[in-house]
Amino acid sequence: QVQLVESGGGLMQAGGSLRLSCAGSGRTFSTYSMGWFRQAPGKEREFVAAISRSGGRTYYGDSVKGRFTISRDNAKNTVYLQMSSLKPEDTAVYYCAADGSIMVYSTVREYDYWGQGTQVTVSS
Repeated sequence: QVQLVESGGGLMQAGGSLRLSCAGSGRTFSTYSMGWFRQAPGKEREFVAAISRSGGRTYYGDSVKGRFTISRDNAKNTVYLQMSSLKPEDTAVYYCAADGSIMVYSTVREYDYWGQGTQVTVSS
């Protein structure tokens, strides 16, 4: 089991950058594939990015490709989401999630553990 805590959210102007962090508890963090999702008011939770256990494979949602970068530091039990060229439509609560399988998924139902979320607001 792993507990996840996101941080780094805030209010940014369009075009700016922000880095989110997700700290995981426990010594088995490196055995989880990790994902970032986001949910805007009135919308379904949306896939943002995912990374394999070792960090060697990364995947991105179409709306963030080329602007966001996911990475992880297993020694620090932390996964990051570097967000650049932010747009107002990036405004949402951002969640990190962990999945115990070797696969890397882009769907909500595949992830076993979730953080509480951190708010990102981008003003125009």
